[in-house]
Amino acid sequence: MTIILLAVAAAVVFWVITAYNRLIALKNQVANGWKQIDVQLKRRHDLIPNLISAVKGAMDFEKNTLEAVISARNKAVSATGGGVAQVARAEGELTQALGRLFALSENYPQLKATANIQQLQEELTSTENKVGFARQLYNDVATSYNTAQQQFPTNLVAG
Repeated sequence: MTIILLAVAAAVVFWVITAYNRLIALKNQVANGWKQIDVQLKRRHDLIPNLISAVKGAMDFEKNTLEAVISARNKAVSATGGGVAQVARAEGELTQALGRLFALSENYPQLKATANIQQLQEELTSTENKVGFARQLYNDVATSYNTAQQQFPTNLVAG
């Protein structure tokens, strides 16, 4: 009888340790997923000044658009220390400003023909794709973590 109780107690302790370690691993994956997004966003932020300086001379009278991109970039850079919602809002504004800039640049044949601007646009597009993939990974891992925290009996350990 004592051996059975010890075996049951050992199984419960083993399960608690396993559940706790799984939750910690998922929590760390969520944190890593956010860091991967942050890396790509910083890359995006670093590319924007190069793009602005490349198109500035050709788009002198489109100053409002350039200023909007610069302002949105500055907000996005300062939002990286904030919460997910604040970063998402700032990055959304930046995406819209860049979209307007790219749409306007289509009206300037000299810009479309410039290899430097084309390269920067391609790098930004590539970075946007990487941000999208990083967000997808983050969402998947965060969902797994949240599900594990809420499922019974793991929720007994999650608290």
